[in-house]
Amino acid sequence: MHVLVVHNRYSSAQPSGENRVVDEEVALLRAAGHQVDLFERRSDDIAARSLLGKAAVPLLVPWNPAVRAELAARLRTSRPDVVHVHNVFPLLSPAVLAACADADVPAVATLHNYTQVCPPGTLHREGRLCTECVGSTASLPAVRHGCYRGSRLATVPLAVSLSVNRRRWWSGVERFFCISAAQRDLLVRSGMPPERLAVKHNFVPDPGARRAGDGEHLLFLGRLAEAKGVRLLMAAWDEIAAGGGVGVPLVLAGAGPLEREVTAWAAGRDDVRCVGLWDPEQCRQALARAVAVVAPSMVLETFGLVVAEAMAAGVPAVAAGHGAFVELVEDGVTGLLHRPGDPASLASCVRRIATDRAHNQEMGRAARRRYEQGFSPAVGLERLVEGYRTAIAGRSGGGDVPPPTGNANTDSRRGTRASGDGGSR
Repeated sequence: MHVLVVHNRYSSAQPSGENRVVDEEVALLRAAGHQVDLFERRSDDIAARSLLGKAAVPLLVPWNPAVRAELAARLRTSRPDVVHVHNVFPLLSPAVLAACADADVPAVATLHNYTQVCPPGTLHREGRLCTECVGSTASLPAVRHGCYRGSRLATVPLAVSLSVNRRRWWSGVERFFCISAAQRDLLVRSGMPPERLAVKHNFVPDPGARRAGDGEHLLFLGRLAEAKGVRLLMAAWDEIAAGGGVGVPLVLAGAGPLEREVTAWAAGRDDVRCVGLWDPEQCRQALARAVAVVAPSMVLETFGLVVAEAMAAGVPAVAAGHGAFVELVEDGVTGLLHRPGDPASLASCVRRIATDRAHNQEMGRAARRRYEQGFSPAVGLERLVEGYRTAIAGRSGGGDVPPPTGNANTDSRRGTRASGDGGSR
């Protein structure tokens, strides 16, 4: 197939799981023989804009007419079989969907978060789950609370975009990829068309390195933020330490708004190591040496890459018992689930997984089997191509669908599309 991937890359100042997923899917498709081109914008480029240019960025969030014109022209020239949309905030905007309609090219979209029903995409406010905007057409609660970066003004463009483009998303995308069943269920309850929502878990490349032995540390790998459960983990670890510890240290790898607080908390302790940001190879090696990965997120995670990465390394996880973690972690089989937001429950699970080494080894082996069955590159490629074929069939009426492999850019296949390049929405 010929696929055009559309993505606004997040800032390089903070590692982005979404950027990684996009890069790994592109590499996977190319390795399988598909032609993949990119249409990108980079949030890093905003810093180089003039003062006026920076001030104009919020106005482009709901709609960027220049992007529509540029992408439509490219689509008419290159004629890909399908467009795969990822992130469009802040420089691309939902105008990319109008460009696909202009050129009569089917579009699929991966929903990496909850931006279809929540302006900041997190369903999280002031340390708790928030669904006030779910099902709302105006997203006024998000503006009132200043849910994006704590600012009402910064939240307005996101709320406006969600409200004015809701129907454009629903009608302009042939197939939405939800990255967990939990995410799909919530979006269906919010009113999104269920027939267009398919579950396609993120895949994880095989790390090569797997755990041998019992492991050397418990590992938190992610953003140092309250939403990720960092304060909850510190409270639970203090409880564990007061009871004599578990014989291995806690390693926290990452950066974020709580970095100073975490560093101060870890200072002078021999049972905690705060190591900052690691490169991908350091992360792989640390995972392979872990007793378990701890993922105590306070928010309803749409997937949870670190848990899948742990599974690939044959390492069980302790994760919050909500959101996508419930389908990733089979409690007592591939890891343990704690009561969300409960430090005592988290502490109890950490003790169990760290001290019962025989059960830990069994869970590690089961976690690796779960990875091979659900999150491997082979499974990811199959589900990705299946979604593309479904989208193409939906647009063409099912008459001529490209095969799973090989070059799909023949004149006869192009001829199945509508002859006019209008269809502006």
